[in-house]
Amino acid sequence: MNQPLVEYPQYPGNDLCEQVLQELHTLLNHTPVTQIDIHNKPKLIQLHDTFNSDLELNFYLGDTPPQSQDDDDLWNEIHRKLLCVPEDLATSSRKCALEMVQKVGATEDEDYVNLYHLPFIRDEIIYPGINGAVQARGLSLSKEASLKSDIAQVYNYEYVHLLTGFVLPYIKLIEIEPDLHHALKSVFSFDVVSLDSQPEQCHLYIEALSDRLQRIKKYEENTDPILNLNAWIDMDEAIHSLVFVPPAERYSWWGKLQQESRRILKKVADKAILAGHDVKIRQLSGLYAYICAYSKDDLQLYYGGTPGEILTYLR
Repeated sequence: MNQPLVEYPQYPGNDLCEQVLQELHTLLNHTPVTQIDIHNKPKLIQLHDTFNSDLELNFYLGDTPPQSQDDDDLWNEIHRKLLCVPEDLATSSRKCALEMVQKVGATEDEDYVNLYHLPFIRDEIIYPGINGAVQARGLSLSKEASLKSDIAQVYNYEYVHLLTGFVLPYIKLIEIEPDLHHALKSVFSFDVVSLDSQPEQCHLYIEALSDRLQRIKKYEENTDPILNLNAWIDMDEAIHSLVFVPPAERYSWWGKLQQESRRILKKVADKAILAGHDVKIRQLSGLYAYICAYSKDDLQLYYGGTPGEILTYLR
């Protein structure tokens, strides 16, 4: 296109030609905003931009922007990411989000009607939905949903408590959360694997989670404290191997939910000690350089958290 300029460098109209060529180049590389793009633009775009530019949130979550294209998905994607940051930061970010949605004519669902229910051993509003100019569901834990679930009715009531606490909520979260990964060594030991993009890995992880639960039931009936302790260590590993990338901060909502299995594990270890067994359990945390001698099969991530520190300990 610029061949004449090369062949006739002294031509008096060269400057004008160069300007025209530059304008053509700009036009050819410009993608116009169509009327459809403007119409489909999420009303919560300010929330998206504010969330994406928050340096404190990026420290814990990495700098990958929200991917959702509509308001309902965007509201839920952002709030589920907030489950992975320290609770004080999550609280202030949710307050900011509600203030932003009010500017576009939406209000908090204070009656907590518009919710997706996760079956669990207690009731808890995790985050609310919104109504008005923008409709979006919130998320809650629900004891009623656990008792009504098909899988829970297979077992007796005492076992339902265990089942709903450590299988059902995680399975349901996997169904709705595309950012969940697993790092369960017995399923795949080489990397942290996306459950959304690799359905076979998702199936294998859920199968392993269910198998470990079955072993707990078997060994509790056998009343052998060491077999029961080993079964609980395996279950705790499976629960903590269900991770976001980067992994959730220890004192986030997600981190505290997973810690519930560690509290039960400690009680099981105490029973083994009372039965006369020499049992010592240690949680590894802090700088990796100080504890690497006690760990093996470690996986590296290059973003999220403080370099050199353990992001999460699976087993």
